[in-house]
Amino acid sequence: MSAHLAYALAWAAFALGHSGLALPAVKRRLRPWLGRRYRLAYNIVAVLQVALVMAVGGFALGDRPAFALPGWLAAGMGVVHLVGWGLLLWAARFYDLGRLGGLAQLRGESEDEGLRLDGPHAYVRHPLYAAGFLILWGGAFNPLGLATAVWGSLYLLLGTWAEERKLVALYGGAYLDYRARVPALLPWRGRVPPPG
Repeated sequence: MSAHLAYALAWAAFALGHSGLALPAVKRRLRPWLGRRYRLAYNIVAVLQVALVMAVGGFALGDRPAFALPGWLAAGMGVVHLVGWGLLLWAARFYDLGRLGGLAQLRGESEDEGLRLDGPHAYVRHPLYAAGFLILWGGAFNPLGLATAVWGSLYLLLGTWAEERKLVALYGGAYLDYRARVPALLPWRGRVPPPG
């Protein structure tokens, strides 16, 4: 099996497992067993899955040399990478990280935190995914980085699609209005103030 195919299959297994565990039918079956620990368990499994994917990538492609990039391109990619991390850190400030990680649910709090329209959400609907794209493509300096950017981007696109469906089901017309005004990933409209 080729190194690229092995890495692609590892990403596919992660995508199926991670997305499968988020399906409502799977949640309904696991909740009686896991209860309030579901979200925390989901995140622990995700971290283990990503670690396995990265291990497969490192084993399959980690020994490949870096691309011979012109200095201006390498510098630009480095800037994109850093901007991605900056966006990720900024966006994280607008989420309840205890709720996102599953710790708030252990205290009996609701899983959903409400529709966010402020901070980075006034520019794009999915700031964490936008940051992910920047981090991935800014780090594509070698075959492993490029393969990670390709497969990670595909996963983020599928995740964006699934997240959109979930948010429409959760927030209905309020989310549809937000979606009509604010772009998903590229802030081409600039800051879009909330209605009213």
